Amino acid sequence: MPRFTHLHTASGFSLRYGAAHPERLVERAAERGMDALALTDRDGLAGAVRFAKAAAAAGVRPLFGTELAVAPPEGGHPAPGAAPGTARRRGPVRGGAFIDESAARAVFLARDGAAGWAMLCRLVTAAHAATLPGDTTRPVLTWAALTEAVRAGAPDAVTVLLGPDSDPGRALAAGRPDRAARLLTPWRELFGDALRLEVVDHGRTGTGPGSLRLAARTLGFAVEHGVRAVLTNAVRYADPGQGPVSDVLDSARRLVPVDRHRPEARDSGERWLKDAHTMARTAERVAEAAGLGPGTARRLLEMTEETAARCRVDPEDGLGLGTVHFPEPRLVGAARRTAGRVLRSRCAAGMVLRGYDRRRKYWERMDHELDIIEHHGFASYFLTVAQVVQDTRELGIRVTARGSGAGSLVNHLLGIAHADPVEQHLLMERFLSKRRAVLPDIDIDVESARRLEVYRAIFDRFGTERVATVAMPETYRVRHAVRDVGAALGMDPAEVDRLAKAFPHIRARDARAALAELPELRGVDAEKYGPMWDLVEALDALPRGMAMHPCGVLLSDASLLARTPVVPTRSEIPHRDGEGGSPLPMAQFDKDDVEEMGLLKLDVLGVRMQSAMAHATAEIGRATGRTVDLDDPAQVPPGDPATYGLIRSTETLGCFQIESPGQRDLVGRLQPATFHDLVVDISLFRPGPVSADMVRPFIEARHGRRPARYPHPDLEEPLRETYGVVVFHEQVIEILRIMTGCDRGEADEKRRALSKPEIQGQVRAWFTGRAARRGYAPEVVERTWEIVEAFGSYGFCKAHAVAFAVPTYQSAWLKAHHPAAFYAGLLTHDPGMYPKRLLLADARRRGVPVLPLDVNRSAVAHRIELVSGS
Repeated sequence: MPRFTHLHTASGFSLRYGAAHPERLVERAAERGMDALALTDRDGLAGAVRFAKAAAAAGVRPLFGTELAVAPPEGGHPAPGAAPGTARRRGPVRGGAFIDESAARAVFLARDGAAGWAMLCRLVTAAHAATLPGDTTRPVLTWAALTEAVRAGAPDAVTVLLGPDSDPGRALAAGRPDRAARLLTPWRELFGDALRLEVVDHGRTGTGPGSLRLAARTLGFAVEHGVRAVLTNAVRYADPGQGPVSDVLDSARRLVPVDRHRPEARDSGERWLKDAHTMARTAERVAEAAGLGPGTARRLLEMTEETAARCRVDPEDGLGLGTVHFPEPRLVGAARRTAGRVLRSRCAAGMVLRGYDRRRKYWERMDHELDIIEHHGFASYFLTVAQVVQDTRELGIRVTARGSGAGSLVNHLLGIAHADPVEQHLLMERFLSKRRAVLPDIDIDVESARRLEVYRAIFDRFGTERVATVAMPETYRVRHAVRDVGAALGMDPAEVDRLAKAFPHIRARDARAALAELPELRGVDAEKYGPMWDLVEALDALPRGMAMHPCGVLLSDASLLARTPVVPTRSEIPHRDGEGGSPLPMAQFDKDDVEEMGLLKLDVLGVRMQSAMAHATAEIGRATGRTVDLDDPAQVPPGDPATYGLIRSTETLGCFQIESPGQRDLVGRLQPATFHDLVVDISLFRPGPVSADMVRPFIEARHGRRPARYPHPDLEEPLRETYGVVVFHEQVIEILRIMTGCDRGEADEKRRALSKPEIQGQVRAWFTGRAARRGYAPEVVERTWEIVEAFGSYGFCKAHAVAFAVPTYQSAWLKAHHPAAFYAGLLTHDPGMYPKRLLLADARRRGVPVLPLDVNRSAVAHRIELVSGS
């Protein structure tokens, strides 16, 4: 059976160019008997991680590469049709934008393992570095940058394919083999035996890219000049018949409709992932057209396979999949001792600082958590996050953790999380356990007005060689797909806009189903638009752009730039002197990819309420000279009667999490009197608990109007705090642990599985079998399972609720004790859901005078002014 490896394949991560997902390409390669496949997306490597995962699952060896625009050497002359040097020819298109795709292109394939992958990263980074943020032209790799990268890297780290879109290929298309030879010389000098000429035949007429005549000229030229040639199909989609989808993508990228009168401007329909037999026939056809014998065709295929065999990159070694990469311990205070010892020492110091050092339960909990952390080798992770939090606080910026990380005593002792997890009955296993071999996820909330200062502090601490922001692919959904398909087909823009807006925000693949099922779309004449719906659904979930994640920051050791390309973004880090800023660098991988690559992703979330509270305390200090620390229990006592009186009165406009009409209604019925009541309130006010009618039985039991009911006496302890109603993830973990005898790590594993319908049956069999063996009656097991199963639709992480309850209480305390400063913070940073006129009305109603504008005293921000001694 013949073998063939596609060396030039674009996926949907070639933005608005490739028409197939990486997973689909791998699936088709396996079905067609291929044991290897290359992914060579344009201008980046963003699809590489999911491509590697899919290849591993399918038993296909992945080859990694990229296709980049490359400027000719300085002083050189580009081939006909190319822009001179790095200058970019700009041509007008519909909409007033300018798109230039005239630069010659080359494909770079990684070889030599990690060194080859690192070279790809450097080349992509260099290509984007020359592109201004927001520039509509494609990234172009200068010859100087290419030369520098190659000479700085390992020899033979990449193999280069020069095809129809390269300068030599364009010279051959113009019938100038002499010029092609001159243009090829610098490539041969730089890459030597790693250089290949790419033969591509898509059956087109003429001598342009994809034509049989150009393919034959390329093969003959390679033989004449002693350059190795390989056969590719320059793949853009997985299956035949997808050419029109490529046309739509070309139209969206170039901002011009598809020209139905120029077939040469449309896709040939041949750029699919062809099997080995089809490619063998292509090789024979090209060799025959070149006037060469079948031996040349055979050697062309053999060289293609030989090239593929040399391009070996182990995803674990090259991309770093399956290993973790944290900043070096010396950067987080562990220069002379191991990170584990430093972490234990700092936690012990935190025990003394917080007064827990004489409580045996806290020492046992600390040792338990440190044992889990040591098991995974995550000590540097916790030290890194603690360092970021410490640097943030030293800037005078409010910061606290949210999410399941608030359930860790280690995080509390390091100052990352505010609330005491032991006192609040939080579980480390909801956050991290020995069974969870994934990176923990700690999110931190900071003042929204100063979030970029936090970014700057992170870059200052760890350096640009270790830090980047995280990418976020913007994918096609139905509205985007309808707009791009309609524009490509030349439809009336107003009609396209009306049609797109008629759809709800759903996936593109559901367009036809929505037309049949949704009442608001029944007036649309689907038949009128012909093949439009096939094209719309074919675009489903393809990346259409790459944006910066709104809060994800990537931290690594100094090898970051050798494992991910970094590109500039439009967002800037302000300089310390306040003059201008530097573009934020962004890795090309998204949040899921970076987790697979073992990189620390820290979500730095800007929270307006934190800014509002910081502004309020600053105003108190400015006006009165009194320093207020909201995190100090001596200044903000946990059980302050005035604060809870305000909350119970439902006068909570502006208070974090409890200001909406629905929340104020729930607060009025619940009548919170403790911090735990706030935690429950935040957890109950969600669509799931409300629709499951959990709120009414909880409130009735809380106020003594009905007794608390437990499925079994053994479950009273974990359910007592919520009167027998299951509210938190942590309670489900305890139910599973008690009734099955498993540890909390396994219980959390099963809890997570409850959200996956396809394996719920397995979890049920596991639960009922183990519970029965422990002596629980069948009716108890069945009733408890019903509770646990239903919980999957409405449960909430208690640690997250605790983390949110802290600013809830603090904001209410400010409103109760310093209302003028509180309103000044709200009006300056606008953190809530109400317009300023309602906040001003609320302030007046609560006895806070609102002064008019004064050109002599007013400032940009809202301020408080002491007008009397009271």
